Amino acid sequence: MEKYFKLKENGTNVSTEIFAGLTTFFAMSYIIFVNPAILSATGMPSQAVFLSTIIASVIGTLIMGLFANVPYAQAPGMGLNAFFTYTVVFALGFTWEQALALVFICGLLNIFITVTKIRKSIIKSIPESLQNAISGGIGIFIAYIGIKGAEMVQFTSESANIISVNGQTFAADGTYSSIFSVVTNGGIIPALVDFTNPATQLALIGLVILVFLLVMNAKGAILISIVATTLIGIPFGVVNLSSLSMSSNSITSSFADLGTTFGAAFGPKGMQSLFSDPSRIPLVLMTIFAFSLSDTFDTIGTFIGTGRRSGIFSEEDQKSLETSTGFKSKMDKALFADAIATSIGAIFGTSNTTTYVESAAGIGAGGRTGLTSVVTALLFLSCILIAPIAGIVPTAATSPVLIIVGVMMMSSFTKINWEDLEEAIPAFFASVFMGFSYSISYGIAAGFIFYCLIKLIKGQIKEVHPILIVSTLLFIANFVILAIIN
Repeated sequence: MEKYFKLKENGTNVSTEIFAGLTTFFAMSYIIFVNPAILSATGMPSQAVFLSTIIASVIGTLIMGLFANVPYAQAPGMGLNAFFTYTVVFALGFTWEQALALVFICGLLNIFITVTKIRKSIIKSIPESLQNAISGGIGIFIAYIGIKGAEMVQFTSESANIISVNGQTFAADGTYSSIFSVVTNGGIIPALVDFTNPATQLALIGLVILVFLLVMNAKGAILISIVATTLIGIPFGVVNLSSLSMSSNSITSSFADLGTTFGAAFGPKGMQSLFSDPSRIPLVLMTIFAFSLSDTFDTIGTFIGTGRRSGIFSEEDQKSLETSTGFKSKMDKALFADAIATSIGAIFGTSNTTTYVESAAGIGAGGRTGLTSVVTALLFLSCILIAPIAGIVPTAATSPVLIIVGVMMMSSFTKINWEDLEEAIPAFFASVFMGFSYSISYGIAAGFIFYCLIKLIKGQIKEVHPILIVSTLLFIANFVILAIIN
């Protein structure tokens, strides 16, 4: 194990990697329950999506750990699953089988741009100031996920500001049997909650526990805080112990349902019908492009943000990325592992599988090698049998971890010259927009656009790397396309 994962070389040990793997798993285990809830709205069997989510996470994370030897976990991405359901299926009229076919093609495209070195060329083209902004922005994004999960903020929107409900134009006099999606405009107002919610109170207690343990330099502070907060959550009524009664029959039915989604991307309702209507081919291509662009830059942002902060991708490795051929550097291997996971997930029946930003929680706990990922993958695999046990860990117990990890990552902001507006403006938009738009890729897009705009105003556009210019134009095209298809 030492020889394979090079633990000493990376300044870690088996116990630290196990703790880190547990931490990453608990920080992102919500996806095995949330992803089925979102995708099943399209008509996909919920239990099948439950299994495909686990299988895609296990395979993708194992490849990341065993092939790339880095502590990143993969799973169907939040945001990308919402795009799959509410935009691709509901708004654009694709069947869920066709949507899976689109995801599979997106995965092939990601493999192509990785093998041909386009992805790593994009990384090399990003100025250091923007890379530091992305790293700090990831911190903002992670902290916001934690604050949101802890239910410390609430949002108010008057009916006049509601744009759509369940993917359809909002009707003030309409009757809705159930509501699973509400879109509102800038009239929405965030505010601090009154802390009467037991889940919020529990999250606040968990945050205090974690801060105390970290300040006291307690070993395994993050995992201890998760376990302690979960136990405290039992008398609070936040931890639902009734979920432990899952029967073997439900597992059997899940595997039976998996036959519905497995390979559906290639069936008569999927790939075979995707290009049958010539008038919809431009829409098909634009949707694949939108999937791929978001997936690509989410991953790049996660690697840049967490890798620079933790040293997982060392200077030597980054130089190897620029000069080597094949898959010699960790980053090369990690990008390839991420690329193939999307197509694998589509085969089993789930939306884009991507590298999770919550991996930063495990990295914050000391994870530095692929052993962390292997532990996380094995825990995901065990969820096929013990999903109820994973399900009792409340979001209130993991949210404080994300908040503190976000705090740790914001140190990258110190490397930005905020007094130089040419550097500060792109850095601001790249970092802050990750939280505002709830998207890593859109934050990167904002940073790219303002960086190029400033260089254009200053007459220095020739100093901008051509790949950065092309990436910026693709982002702008993506926004235009999204405006058209929505």
